[in-house]
Order: sequence, then C-alpha cells, then structure tokens
Amino acid sequence: MADRRRVIQWIALIANNAYLKGFAEGRVYRGSLKSICVPGLNCYSCPGAAASCPLGALQAVLGDYRYKFSFYVVGLMMGFGLVFGRLICGFLCPFGLMQELFYKIPSRKAAGSGARWLRWGKYVTLAVFVIAIPVFFRGDLGIGEPAFCKYICPAGTITAGLPLVAAQPSLREAAGGLFAFKVFAAAAIAAACVVIYRFFCKFLCPLGAFYGFFNRIALYRMSCDGNSCVRCGACSRVCRMGVDPSREPDSAECIRCGDCLKACPSSALGAGFEFVRKGGAKDAGECARG
Repeated sequence: MADRRRVIQWIALIANNAYLKGFAEGRVYRGSLKSICVPGLNCYSCPGAAASCPLGALQAVLGDYRYKFSFYVVGLMMGFGLVFGRLICGFLCPFGLMQELFYKIPSRKAAGSGARWLRWGKYVTLAVFVIAIPVFFRGDLGIGEPAFCKYICPAGTITAGLPLVAAQPSLREAAGGLFAFKVFAAAAIAAACVVIYRFFCKFLCPLGAFYGFFNRIALYRMSCDGNSCVRCGACSRVCRMGVDPSREPDSAECIRCGDCLKACPSSALGAGFEFVRKGGAKDAGECARG
C-alpha cells in the first residue's frame, strides 16, 4: 500500500501544478479554474497551480462578507471532509508529500511523535489565523487579513514566493522584511520536517485540523476487529503520527497512510469506504482490551 500511496501522492502533486506555462513565464494562472478548490494544501500563487487552495479561499470568503462563493467554499471543504477525512492528508496533499521527502534527508530523527499537547497548535492556527483574524481585522478596503497565507504558510513560500521572486526582478526589488520572515519560517519548518515526521502536519496545519474533525464520520473509515486483534501493539509501533489504531482507528490524527494495515499480523485492521468487520466483531474501542 505504501508504494501505491507514493504514486498517488506524486500524481496529486503533478495534477495540482500542471500549468507548466506558469513555471516557464514566472506568472500565476488566473483563469476560470481558479474558482475551483483542490482538497490539499497547494498555494494559489504557485506558478503551476491551476486551481485554488482551500485555506486561501476560506480566508478570502471569511474576510469579505459580500463574497458570493462563501457557502460554496465552506461546503466544498466540508464535502471533502465528509467523504475522505484525513485521507486527503495522507494521499492528496502536495505539501504532505514534500514533508515526507524532507524527512528522507539523512539525519538523526526525533524519537516518538512529539508531546500530544503540541498538536493543539494546528487547531489554534485554524481558529486564530484562518478564521478569527480574517473576520475581525480588516484593511482600508474592508477586506480581511489573510493571516495564515501572509505570515505562516510554508507551502506558499516554497512553491510560490521563492519561484516568483526568482523569476521576476521587480519582485526581488520589492521583497522586504515580511518576505524574509516568511523564508526564515519556511526554512525552520522544513528543517523540523527533516527530523520530525510531518512536523507541520502534526503541529501547525489548519487544513489537517479541519479534516480531522470528520475522521469519525467520513465515508472513508478505519476499523478494528476485536475478535481478530491479538493485542501485539504492532500497529501503534509503526504509526508515525502517534496513533494507536487498535484503540482509536478513527483518531483525528490519523492520515490513513496504511502503515498499520501492513504491520497488523492478524489482519484485524481494515480501511475503505465499505469496510465490513468480521462477524461478531467488538467495537473498535474494545479492540485492544480484548
């Protein structure tokens, strides 16, 4: 499953950034496809991006109450969440793939998956930078401040800011302190991703926080057959997101990567849109208790 997941990740990355003319000219595509949101984190201003980032679109509609597509953007994001949950993070998010590639850089890796309280950081980022600031802080034109995109998003800096500044001399001349701060922040996040698996995904990503709300009710689900589980702990040991799938197969932290499915010696874990547990299976929460 891991090899198949990697292929899907690369396909998603290429499909999200297939506007090759943009890379050649150092320009942002502004055609009709930009009214469509992709499910993963992929910057609107990336030269190859043909569609919009859901977080950027959400900030725009929250920051301008007159925007006509507000229900469309929120509804589309909820639709993605209700169907896939955080499967999007594991398979379809371009920056998720980038984080995994950073982690492949040889280095000493951090033990464990980080303090659990730090994971609240992504919910704070969602509440404060994606929702509160765009809603309550408006500029002279009455448009909200897109705080996450402006101050935090490393995907925007790496895939949009740096390529555009490199391609356009006028942007290089105009780049100031804010751009320098964004480059520093992106470099720090990338460095953290080298030693901590999916650092941004675990601790800062507001899109992952949003989709995590839907993991327990999404059409794509994971489950554990309590009759088959031998309580060996193999699934929790291989999970790099710090989840124990035998106890919480639908944890908000699970990105549906499938590592636990491969590691389970008794095939007690299953995932899919129509996963049917074996006859007499116990509830997922009872799986590890027997």
